Amino acid sequence: MEYRRLGAPGLMVPALSFGAGTFGGRGELFGAWGDTDARQARRMVDISLEAGVTMFDTADVYSDGASEEVLGEAIRGRREQLLISTKAALPTGSGPNDAGSGRARLVTAVEASLRRLGTDYIDLFQLHAFDAGTPVEETLAALDDLVRAGKIRYIGASNYAGWQLMKSLAAADRHSFPRYVAHQVYYSLVGRDYEWELMPLGLDQGVGAVVWSPLGWGRLTGKIRRGQPLPEGSRLHKTAEAGPPVDDEVLYDVVDVLDDIAAETGRTVPQIALNWLLQRPTVATVIVGARNEEQLRQNLGAIG
Repeated sequence: MEYRRLGAPGLMVPALSFGAGTFGGRGELFGAWGDTDARQARRMVDISLEAGVTMFDTADVYSDGASEEVLGEAIRGRREQLLISTKAALPTGSGPNDAGSGRARLVTAVEASLRRLGTDYIDLFQLHAFDAGTPVEETLAALDDLVRAGKIRYIGASNYAGWQLMKSLAAADRHSFPRYVAHQVYYSLVGRDYEWELMPLGLDQGVGAVVWSPLGWGRLTGKIRRGQPLPEGSRLHKTAEAGPPVDDEVLYDVVDVLDDIAAETGRTVPQIALNWLLQRPTVATVIVGARNEEQLRQNLGAIG
């Protein structure tokens, strides 16, 4: 496994990380992603660690917290061998402080994640979305306190616009708060908006990209083809509208080229799509998910 610096600081992360969104299986959306239980998750963690994949990404909203719970069970007894990345800010309930990035919300969210994960610190804590109703200074001050308390080691953002990320970085510099070292973003061969503004910003400011949904929300598996119906087992039957839109003709054209490269290299379509991302500027780690051992091993073959 190749290891890369996450942004400007000294944290080294594997080029591929494991996404635990398939753990838990609660709710319609995440149930369609996967329903991996603790026993199966331990096996996934075993395979990942054997391959050098040492970072595991989750969030408090994944399966209503069950993803963090299952991940916590799967890593029990080997916490020191790996990095945990989790996120908060999206709604987890209907209460007035059940969403956003205010101080009360962040302190509560971090404590809840620590409890579910069965750990006393989080290696990378990311804000899942920008909270326009809370001053960035309040958010950063709360995160600074959590870092000083040893509950968080590094902070990041997710799904921010360029101005939102830059405003936060400027405020951090002005007040000597910790800076975001990572930006968890959607980026794939069929979703390249990241390149317009966020990639140059990441290069300039030393913010590493943590890529989610690198296979275009399940479209670059090699199973979706021009003139053929959507495969029966595809999660897109239930989740297509929840994810980033993709023009069908763009998808088919990209898959045609991937087919040519697959024939030339002997690799699979998803392996090539993942490997392409690993060559892109600012990309520190690409999050791969899997509903079973076969999918995981295939994704791990993207390295090299």
